[in-house]
Amino acid sequence: MNIPIAKPFLGKEEADAAHKTILSGWVTQGPKVAEFEENFAEYVGSKYAIAVSNCTTALHLSLIVAGVSEGDEVICPSMSYIASANSITYVGATPIFAEVNQDYNLDIESVKSKISSKTKAILIVHQMGMPADIDSFKRLSQKHNIQIIEDAACAIGSEYKGQMIGSHSDLVCFSFHPRKVITTGDGGMISTSNKKFKDRLKRLRKHAMSVSDYERHNSKEILFEDHLEIGYNYRMTDIQASVGIEQLKKLDFILNRRREIAKIYIDGLKEISCIILPKDKNGFKTNYQSFSIFLKKSSPIKRNELMKILSSKGIASRRGIMNAHLETAYKQKKIKLPVSENYYKNSIIIPLYSSLKNDQIYYIINEIKKLLIT
Repeated sequence: MNIPIAKPFLGKEEADAAHKTILSGWVTQGPKVAEFEENFAEYVGSKYAIAVSNCTTALHLSLIVAGVSEGDEVICPSMSYIASANSITYVGATPIFAEVNQDYNLDIESVKSKISSKTKAILIVHQMGMPADIDSFKRLSQKHNIQIIEDAACAIGSEYKGQMIGSHSDLVCFSFHPRKVITTGDGGMISTSNKKFKDRLKRLRKHAMSVSDYERHNSKEILFEDHLEIGYNYRMTDIQASVGIEQLKKLDFILNRRREIAKIYIDGLKEISCIILPKDKNGFKTNYQSFSIFLKKSSPIKRNELMKILSSKGIASRRGIMNAHLETAYKQKKIKLPVSENYYKNSIIIPLYSSLKNDQIYYIINEIKKLLIT
């Protein structure tokens, strides 16, 4: 066996779409990006979607249009990929790290304790595709007149109270990195139903030009652009978007297969008393972008030893979700987040992707059982 941690679900359809776009001669941001945005917005249930180069740039631009700037504070989890905290730092604001709860997502009581006169936004992360309790944070944000931004990098296709993630807030940011549920090689998307946000986001991603290349190309008039503010080169290409269009067509199949695999894992591993497995809350539906196993103190072996032995058996794994406040870039903050740190130090992520075969799944389950059932 040689089982990777993740594998994108790409086929001839994506290759043909990219090939056709390349031959069209329009390979930068253009008609395919617009088509992908329209299809994506329809899928998640938002009015608009804005394609960008990756989820980090999506977060950066979202913070800008939310009015976050130097001297402000943004509350976020430390237990997230470092891009969440970095995007806050990019705008000159300070990430204020809050604790997570037993569902891997931000703990609202911890967030309440971190709110100050400098708090401008709360960045909630749907960790591993597991939805956070959006409504609770929206009520809190309305009480304090602060902006909610959703880091949904992992959450395409996840559902909260019967609606897709991407339809609940005015700034929701997605990733199309190859480890995510669908991919464009790399890329990101912002969903919103706020027209002012949409218009500014579309300008900012292309150096804040008043007229896009595609608009100028298709106009019968001679158009000259103005650069309305300091903008960025955060565009998605039409080659990427053509792949994304095909990936969206496969998304329901991908989600169904991921949930099927997760059920096999849960059924096969639930008898192991020294671990905790992911579990959806009522009204929450994860896409199982990742499958995490938490090792209790009663585990017969430690996390790193488990990973090493699994690797020797041809099974890739990854450490638990990183804590930004433990990384060198943020370590000077000198804060303690015991729940986040415990999850990081005692969790592993095991393989889960659409093309994972059932015999591979059962092989993984059996190897874990051999190590953890004594």
